[in-house]
Amino acid sequence: QVHLVESGGGSAQAGASLRLSCAVSGRTANIYAVGWFRQAPGKERDFVASIGWNSGTPNYKDFLRGRFFISRDTPKNTVDLQMNNLKLEDTAVYYCAADTTGRKERLFDVWGQGTQVTVSS
Repeated sequence: QVHLVESGGGSAQAGASLRLSCAVSGRTANIYAVGWFRQAPGKERDFVASIGWNSGTPNYKDFLRGRFFISRDTPKNTVDLQMNNLKLEDTAVYYCAADTTGRKERLFDVWGQGTQVTVSS
């Protein structure tokens, strides 16, 4: 079993930065990738970024590239999401998720509880 716990959410003004962290525990050897997703009020959950657990290769939602950065700290078993120049539309619940399936097409099957990010003007 893999367990994920998000932290670092909160309120920020537009233009500011926030850093989210996902603490990963359990059978980390089963993890192929860890990703961040977000769900804004009234909208579907949307992919933000992911990183290969062993390779460290990042992948981003196109329109977030250059503003959001995903990184992993292997010894600490954490995956962080640095969010810069926050916009009002970044307001959402942010979820950390892990792919333990190893399928060719990523399938994130383990989820954290989410952390709220609220951006105000």
